[in-house]
Amino acid sequence: MLNNILVLTNDPIEAKMLKAALRQSKSLFKIEWLRQLSSGIKRLSMTDIDAIIVNLSLPDSAGIATFDKLFAAVPHTPILTLSLSEETALAKEAVAHGAQGNLSKAYLDSKIIPQALLNIIQRKHVEEEINQEKARAEIALNSINDAVICTDLSAHINYLNASAEKMTGWSRDEAYGLHIDKVFNIVDGSTNEPPLKSPVGLVLEKNEPMGLNSGTLLIQRDGMALAIEDSVSPIRNHRGEMSGVVIVFHDVTAAHEMTKKMEHLAQHDFLTNLPNRLLLNDRIAHAISLAQRTNTQLAVLFLDLDNFKNINDSLGHETGDKLLQSVTERLCNCVRSSDTVSRQGGDEFVILLSSGEYGVDANLTANKILKSLSLPHKITKSTLHITTSIGISLYPADGEDAETLIKNADTAMYDAKETGRNNYKFFRNEMNVRAVERQMIESELRVAIDKKEFELYYQPKVNLNSGMITGVEALLRWNHREWGITNTDRFIKVAEECGLIIPIGNWVIHEACLQAKKWIDAGLKPIRVAVNISAIEFHQDNFVDDISQVLIDTGLDANYLQLEITESVLIRDANATAKVLQQLRAMHVQIALDDFGTGYSSLSYLNQFPIDVLKIDQSFVYDIQNVTDDAIIVSAIIGMGNNLKLCVVAEGVENKIQFEFLKIKHCEEGQGNYFSQPLKADEFAKLLTINKPELANA
Repeated sequence: MLNNILVLTNDPIEAKMLKAALRQSKSLFKIEWLRQLSSGIKRLSMTDIDAIIVNLSLPDSAGIATFDKLFAAVPHTPILTLSLSEETALAKEAVAHGAQGNLSKAYLDSKIIPQALLNIIQRKHVEEEINQEKARAEIALNSINDAVICTDLSAHINYLNASAEKMTGWSRDEAYGLHIDKVFNIVDGSTNEPPLKSPVGLVLEKNEPMGLNSGTLLIQRDGMALAIEDSVSPIRNHRGEMSGVVIVFHDVTAAHEMTKKMEHLAQHDFLTNLPNRLLLNDRIAHAISLAQRTNTQLAVLFLDLDNFKNINDSLGHETGDKLLQSVTERLCNCVRSSDTVSRQGGDEFVILLSSGEYGVDANLTANKILKSLSLPHKITKSTLHITTSIGISLYPADGEDAETLIKNADTAMYDAKETGRNNYKFFRNEMNVRAVERQMIESELRVAIDKKEFELYYQPKVNLNSGMITGVEALLRWNHREWGITNTDRFIKVAEECGLIIPIGNWVIHEACLQAKKWIDAGLKPIRVAVNISAIEFHQDNFVDDISQVLIDTGLDANYLQLEITESVLIRDANATAKVLQQLRAMHVQIALDDFGTGYSSLSYLNQFPIDVLKIDQSFVYDIQNVTDDAIIVSAIIGMGNNLKLCVVAEGVENKIQFEFLKIKHCEEGQGNYFSQPLKADEFAKLLTINKPELANA
């Protein structure tokens, strides 16, 4: 049954976020949005509304008066208020006037909102049913997933349901007749102090329902603590007289822990557990505020490991990741607890020195880091050596905000690299290395297009059950006349920014299709070739026509072409995207959703768009044997893909453990160095001849 929810807010962003949050609940809610209180009251007079979410600042009413008018119109309908953190007093006042709770505007995208709304609606139903003669049975029935404790008028327990027994640690027989405070032992989570007066006592005194304070902890019989939420209400007999009190509550410990974990994941790097860019920017902003008040400085160090790519290429990403973890440990040992070490991504780190004599401290810290990192790193059976180049910027001389300080430290770091690496440089205004580097890459890309310096390498996709090659992904490489074979990491972003991704992408698609046709004409097994498509390419007006023309020019059947797109392509202009994908589907071109799980990962994409293949991002595959969360995510994606009849491909399969795990979980295909490194066309043709790559580490 749908629950009708009325949203009253003049802010369309709030309304949109609430709708998005409630859509997660498998269509349990029907949402109506109005901007004015008068319109809302008029709407409430027509048909039943199960719950109301209201921003107390509306065009025609503001403050607690908004709530009072709304409550007067529908006193039996649950009302939740929306507020900012600084509006706590108003939110509490609304609760005191009858509101069922408050939603923070900062967490409108939380997955907890649908369940909280359902709980409030269900709780209101329970409170209404208390008026019936069999109130206790009805409350237990409607709160089957919640704990229920009932007391008499002297606050002595006369009923516990099974959930309450489990959560308190007291059996029904043991608890019967005991005072509520003995069994329902609660404290404030922030102070560990019990409430001045128990909620049961307050209900008995005021003869009206009340909610438990946010952050309430239930101390179980064994001394363990559970975070709980919900309400305490009077029980009334058929004459309307209070005959006792019922406490309905549920355990939100897991939800709280999940919220904390999600907050941590959102602010920390998954590999090193260091603060990420988001958290670093916040800490720099706080440090700047402090420096402004105390008229002091602070320093930002930008580090980039020297020639780290060579280690990744020669020893593999697994070794490279372990080296990054070793570097992280040493960096943390080189700074004070008041400083912040952050990973920006790849082999880049940023350090905030937030106290001390900053110019001197930065100098000393940089020397300490250079010395520490240059010592040998013992990684599995290898002894590795790595150095770093460091750029330093100072507040306020080199910037007055986080973005500028990091950018200028980055610029100084490139100057350190240009002057021999394994050293540090303080930022100077005349430095412009970063801009020069970008301009150089753009210029070199134009030359590369003219001189045909691009090459395609091919990496097979393998059926995990049979071991047979089922497809291949075309991977772009730049064979620069001076730099040698260059991966896309160095130049693809510049290509996208300057628009050169269009001619480069056109060449890649044409070359991949042409090569696939050559293999077929040579009598090799026909397989589907996959090509990565950027958002810029995909949203070109003539994209579909260009794909069609390439297939005509190369003679490749559309069945043998697969286009890999990321979720960033899907979220931009959904209607136009769906139209393009439908046209490609009509041509029999396959569509793969690449890097699934790293972006928005919405199920709606899989229903809304004609997707054929899900590719699990290699970041989840990397440590599935050690990281429980990654294993759970991978299993969930595989199960979801299989249920939706999609082909699921795991990227980055590097070892037998990963292979066996994916095979057991019924992942259809895999791709990675465990099967074969990316190969040139002629080398891949030899592999295709035997149709079954020799497994690494087998």
